[in-house]
Amino acid sequence: MYFIGIDIAKRHHEACIVDERGMVLGASLRFSNSQAGGQKLLTWIQRHDPELTQSVVAMEATGHYWLSLYTFLRKHGVVAKVINPIQSDAFRNLYIRQTKNDTKDSFIIAEIVRFGRYTTTELADEPIIALRQLSRFWFTIVDHIADLKRQVIAVLDVLFPEYEQLFSDLFGKASAELLMEYTTPEEILELDTDELATLLTKHSRGKLGRSKAEEIQAAAQNSFGIDIALDAFRLQVKLLIQQIKLAEEHLQTLDMAISEQLAKVDTNLVTIPGIGPVLAAAILGEIGDISRFSSGVKLVAYAGIDPTVRQSGEFTGNRNKMSKRGSPYLRRALWLAANAAKKHNPIFHDFYQKKLSEGKHPLTAIGAVCRKLIYVVYAVLRDNKPYQPIA
Repeated sequence: MYFIGIDIAKRHHEACIVDERGMVLGASLRFSNSQAGGQKLLTWIQRHDPELTQSVVAMEATGHYWLSLYTFLRKHGVVAKVINPIQSDAFRNLYIRQTKNDTKDSFIIAEIVRFGRYTTTELADEPIIALRQLSRFWFTIVDHIADLKRQVIAVLDVLFPEYEQLFSDLFGKASAELLMEYTTPEEILELDTDELATLLTKHSRGKLGRSKAEEIQAAAQNSFGIDIALDAFRLQVKLLIQQIKLAEEHLQTLDMAISEQLAKVDTNLVTIPGIGPVLAAAILGEIGDISRFSSGVKLVAYAGIDPTVRQSGEFTGNRNKMSKRGSPYLRRALWLAANAAKKHNPIFHDFYQKKLSEGKHPLTAIGAVCRKLIYVVYAVLRDNKPYQPIA
């Protein structure tokens, strides 16, 4: 057998080949992240293994750069393994005196595979990959919207500091349309009260009217906002609001795409209270094939929800934190689902209240709900049956 370790980078990769004794066979190979580079790698391996049947190629799951090479090798019938960087980091400590470079890293990866002390990251089926890609992008858009809203608030704090207190939802339809049309206190005061009331009524579906218009103009009259460079601040607010509206439209498109992809997958995750289509897509996309996990405990560890253990000699720490070593996307989806479950599911609500009564911090209690929820997720995926609460 031949073991090929590949150190992954954005534009070029470095490969090292060792035999069953751990002997390095020749110089390492540097090749580009391209079709030509992939063919160069295959030709190089074939010098030792002409049929490519006695070789195992391994690489780290470094960002997304490994994916193209992985699919190329699999397409050409080469056994390819993707290992967790945490495992290679632990093995790398054995070579502490070695200088860290691409050649040494590729050798270490080859050695890890030769010893067989690793777990692999398998490329999931296409529907799962689609769910993972869409749900991760969904979170990216959500974070982008939140950042844009923070920028709007920061500008309003100096332009019209009283405005934030005028609406229960600063970025609701009525407020957003008002900011787009009349951004500064001066513009609002120049507007006829009835005209302002009409605008509010139209965009709030009749919930707001003249009384709110008078309240807004009173706040504008006594505003402590700036009176310099108003055109610059006004333009900034309007452009930010436009970006928020566009991003929210993109989010709606993603919602529909996620629901369509989820319908192609046989899953009962949405039967669990607190888990809707988006969170189901995120959870399923990150977990993939549930058979990879022999127990719920291992799934908890994969999500990074397991507690760290601090121990030295006879001392064992009792204030352990969440390890956060696993998939951050899975952990985030579970955390959001746990917050929803504690509100809408009596079992999780009572469990959360029980932890609070034990003196646990609310975040610690949510963490406990999260762990309990992931065992439910594991059971639902393992048995492929709808969620059934245990009385």
